[in-house]
Amino acid sequence: MRCGGPWTCRTGALVLSGLVILAGLCVQAAPASAFSFFGLFGSDDPPKPSPTTLPYRVAFTVVGNADVTSALQDSSEFYKLRQDAPTDADALVQRLKADFAPMLDALWGAGYYNAKLSATVASVTLDLSQNQDEAAVKVAATFRNREAVPVTITADPGPLFTIRTVAVIDASTRQPFSSEVLPPRIVKLRVGDPARAADIRAADARLIDHFRDHAHPLVKSPLPSPTVDHAATTMDVTFVVDPGPVAGIGEVSVKGPDTFDPSIVRSFIYLDPGQPYSPKALADTRKSIGSIPAVGSVRIREGDRLDRNGNLPLFVDVTHRASNLIGFTAGFSTVDGPTASTYYENRNLFGGAERLRVQADAFLAPRIDGSTIKGFKDFKLADIGERFTIGFVKPALNGSRVDLLLDGIAERNRVGGGRFGGYEDRLAGGTAALRYRFDDTLSAQAGIKYERGEATDILGRTDYQLVGVPVSVKFDNTDKPLDPSRGIRASATVTPYPTPFGSSTGFTKATAAGSVYYALDDDANYILAGRVGFGSIFGATGGVADIPANYRFYVGGVSTVRGYRYQTVSPLAANGFTTGGLSEFDGSVEARIKITDTIGIAPFFDIGGAYRGSVPFTGGGTRSAAGLGLMYYTPIGPIRVDVATPLTPRPGDRPVVLYVSIGQSF
Repeated sequence: MRCGGPWTCRTGALVLSGLVILAGLCVQAAPASAFSFFGLFGSDDPPKPSPTTLPYRVAFTVVGNADVTSALQDSSEFYKLRQDAPTDADALVQRLKADFAPMLDALWGAGYYNAKLSATVASVTLDLSQNQDEAAVKVAATFRNREAVPVTITADPGPLFTIRTVAVIDASTRQPFSSEVLPPRIVKLRVGDPARAADIRAADARLIDHFRDHAHPLVKSPLPSPTVDHAATTMDVTFVVDPGPVAGIGEVSVKGPDTFDPSIVRSFIYLDPGQPYSPKALADTRKSIGSIPAVGSVRIREGDRLDRNGNLPLFVDVTHRASNLIGFTAGFSTVDGPTASTYYENRNLFGGAERLRVQADAFLAPRIDGSTIKGFKDFKLADIGERFTIGFVKPALNGSRVDLLLDGIAERNRVGGGRFGGYEDRLAGGTAALRYRFDDTLSAQAGIKYERGEATDILGRTDYQLVGVPVSVKFDNTDKPLDPSRGIRASATVTPYPTPFGSSTGFTKATAAGSVYYALDDDANYILAGRVGFGSIFGATGGVADIPANYRFYVGGVSTVRGYRYQTVSPLAANGFTTGGLSEFDGSVEARIKITDTIGIAPFFDIGGAYRGSVPFTGGGTRSAAGLGLMYYTPIGPIRVDVATPLTPRPGDRPVVLYVSIGQSF
């Protein structure tokens, strides 16, 4: 697939051979780059000797017990460029000498202010006090076209310096801040701590963030000039902070985009003039505007002075993104088989930031008569399920916070399969709704839904027509849509299908779900995530048989209780086939742990069930499962491989189930 011009394409492919997963991302005409498998492997072997280059091999030696090798390597261009051999010996020596200053800065930054550095090129030693350039060049030249030049960098860090005194004073009064204004936990530096430059810079950044978080947008806190006592190996640190005045949010000016009315952008800005300034409010505004599919980038600039009312003016610069998007996703489960989706999206259909999305899904439709596909010759076209959906969103009607949503669906599907049976449906329908956005986290919507179809399961075939009035509310203050680390998501929907409106059977279906994400550390390398969901159907005079099979509740699969075939955890008929329930409960908890920047694991526990009564846990069985997820983080979200085992298995359940998907499980 080609990408370019006004088009953007994204592709995701999953290939299982043993357990090999490949995800591809293509955004317009992105340049090709080398691929390192999960970033785990590399080579330190230098290039081969040649007549035109002079490769070298570099090693680090640290005197004493200080662990500074990684700091030296990170600051050394000589080390980083070891695969790019210089052309001659003089270039090699000059490259090496240029590294003395940054490596020494790295040692000082680690708290070693009496550090000494030297480097040995073959048999010649270089340091800051000796001029041995010519000798080093001569000895290095003897290795040309023979072997890599051996280079050893030696560091003697000396003693680790510690902080002797630390103070934070107000620039205007020259007095320390009170603990009410500046709690000691903000600075975090204590007497006796290592005198690392990185820690001092971090403390200065925390001071600025603290005062900005407390409505001081013009705070100034220049980096201190510490006093270093080389003889005593100590440091005295004094921060001088000018908090500036307390300010509110001032006038918000919007510039761009060029392709649709800026009033649409303004409808996604929930800042009120005079409200207390806070960086979080600005970050939330940036996220809110960025949720418009037609928006490419959002930049919020702050004024450098307050207005006459003591408020800070803001300037919002918005650019558009490519209007057309095509993409492909895929998934796989060892019990439910493969799935594939392709979609087209236009993000600015009529020049008003309207989004049109057309999607086609294909998946293996399990046989609900208890039989299985034994081979390719046994496979039939009816074993493939299809779903076609179309969605349209017109944001900010007349510049308001009201959005128009139109959705349509046509589906032929079979759900369940194996020894648990399942149901088959054929349907078509659509929904029209209006959504009101209270702010960037809370919205509510109401509309009308029409659907006509047929559903068949062990209880028989139901031909139905439903006309409903769905009403829902949604709250989401998570930090990232695809891989949240902090925040809460909650939603609830109630849809009555009254017979006076034209429904062939009358009932009301209600669902509610919520998830919580809590990062245990600042870098979100350790995240606790939990989810719970409930559902109920009530008002049906004929009981469960009066409800179309595809509207009843089932759990099981990657989105509810892993370890069980998709939507087979349900009340059972006398022959052991699923019937679905009038209520459901499901919950999950998992710990998402990053091992490297690209690799993570997630041990998890799932529990849930569907029940005969309209109240969960009445008439039915609750099942649980546990497992481990492996995550590979990519720019489009994590690729997950989940391995789950049922803890309360039924006859016919597999002992281990494998799921492969893109994105977090919830």
